[in-house]
Amino acid sequence: MISLNRFVIILIVGIFVSGILTISFISNSYVDANSTKKINFTKTIISSQDPGQGHENHQLSLILSPNEGTLYDGSMTFTSNEPVDVVVLHEITGNDVKGQPTWTIDGKTIYAMSLIDLKSKSDSFEFTGAALALHSSNSKEFTATVSVDGWIRGQPTEVIMQKIQVEKDPSLMLSRANVEATMPMHEGLYKGNSIFYIITDTSREEYSKKITEKQDWKVQTSTLIEKMPEEILQKIFIFNNGVRGQGIYGHQKEIFSSTPVQESKYSALNSVIEVSWKKGQNAKVLESFEDVIDAEKNGRIEFTKTGVVINSPQIIWPNGQMLVRNDTKITDDLTFSGGQITKINKDEMTVTFVAHRMWGPDGKTIYAIVTDATPSNPSEIMGIPFSPVYDNLITNSSAADLFQFQNGIKGSGSLGYQPGITSVNSDQENYSPIWRIYNVEWHNPKDAKILQTMSDIDSFKAKDLISVSLARPMNSHHIINGPLIDPFQ
Repeated sequence: MISLNRFVIILIVGIFVSGILTISFISNSYVDANSTKKINFTKTIISSQDPGQGHENHQLSLILSPNEGTLYDGSMTFTSNEPVDVVVLHEITGNDVKGQPTWTIDGKTIYAMSLIDLKSKSDSFEFTGAALALHSSNSKEFTATVSVDGWIRGQPTEVIMQKIQVEKDPSLMLSRANVEATMPMHEGLYKGNSIFYIITDTSREEYSKKITEKQDWKVQTSTLIEKMPEEILQKIFIFNNGVRGQGIYGHQKEIFSSTPVQESKYSALNSVIEVSWKKGQNAKVLESFEDVIDAEKNGRIEFTKTGVVINSPQIIWPNGQMLVRNDTKITDDLTFSGGQITKINKDEMTVTFVAHRMWGPDGKTIYAIVTDATPSNPSEIMGIPFSPVYDNLITNSSAADLFQFQNGIKGSGSLGYQPGITSVNSDQENYSPIWRIYNVEWHNPKDAKILQTMSDIDSFKAKDLISVSLARPMNSHHIINGPLIDPFQ
C-alpha cells in the first residue's frame, strides 16, 4: 500500500471527496427520502487477513462494507491495540483506474483507495466514501473498538460489519505443520555481560560431533558456511584451558565480538578462534573481546584460528532478546509473525522454538526454525534479529535457495499459502542454513496445485504456469538464517 504525508493525503481526499459529494447530491434528487439512513454505532472488531490483491501480508478490519451505489458520510473515532491506518474506498469506473492507488479482491471490481497513514492506536477521522476500514501493513492481528456517526446514501439500509465476501481459496492443512523444538542454550559473554545462544550448525563434522555430544542435541554439518565471505563472519573465542567453567570445552564462557545491538555487524555465523593460556601464566576469566586481544598482545595467551565456522544465533543479549510469542500454544495454523520462540528457560538452559514444516527438494518432510534475517521489516514481523550483512550473499554459493508461495493453495507457508520447498536437505553436501528466498507465483491461481519437489517447480515453470523470482520486501534481498533441525530428538 502507498503511504503519504497525512496532511497531503487529507488534502487530496478532500478534493476527491468534493467531486464525489457533487455527484451524490445530484443523484439524491432522483431518490426518495428512504434511501438516506442515519447510522450510529460502537463495535469491537478483530482484524483478519486483508483480502485485497497484493496485500496478503496485511491486516484489515472492515467497518463499513462496499456495496454498489452506496456512499457513506460521517465521522469515526477508534482505539486499537496496535498502530493502524485508515482506508477509505471510492467507487470508480474502469477508465479511472490508471494513475491512482486501487484496491480489489478479484481484479474485476476495483475501488480507488485513500490510505491515511496515521500509524496511531487512537484517533478521530471524518470520511466520505464507498467503504471504511482500519488497516495494518504487517500480518499481526489487531483488535479495535470503533464508533461511527454518519449517514448512508443509497443501499444498503442496514450496516453489515465485515461483509466483504471472498471466494474461498482451496487450502492444504498439513498435520504437525508447526511443532515445538526445545533446544539447549549456552551462556557466553559480551563486554562482561551474559549472552544466551544456541548452536545449530558447524562447518566441520568433527566439531558437529563434539558439540552434539556436549549438548546432547544434534548439530548439523554445513561445509558451505566455512566459505562465507569474511565480512559475513563474526568471531567467537573458545577457551582450551584456563579457568574451569561451563564453556564448550569445559573452561570459561565463550566470548562474542558482536550482538544484534551492533546491527550493521551482527551475524549468527562465527569464526572459531581457540584460546590457550601459555605455560606459567596465571589464568583468569576474560570478559570481553578487548580483554582477549590485550591478553594476546601481552603474550599471556595464544590464538589458534581454526577456520571452523559455527551457526550460533543469540537468544538473549545485553539490552535485548528474541521475541517470545504471546500465543504459546503451537497449532497447525500458527503464522510466522509474532515471534519464533514460545519459552526461554534459563534455569534449565533451554529455549523452545516453533519449528515450521516444509518440503525438501525431493518432497521429504523437513522442519526449520528461523533465527535472524534481512531486511528489517520481515525480521521485525517474525520477531528475530535483523542481520543486514546477509544481503551480500545474494549471489554467493554459500547460501541455498528456499521457495515460498505468494498465491495459490492456502496453507501454513510463510505467506499464508502452501509450505515452502528447499533446494537442499540437511544431509546433503551443499546444505546451508542460510537461505535466499524466492517467490513462486501462479499466473492463474485457479490452476494452482500442491507442489512438493524442486522437480515440480521446474516442471510448472517450464509450462509457464508459475513465475519464480527473488523475493524483495522493502526493495531489498530477502535472506534468512533458517537451520534445518530434527524437532523430535
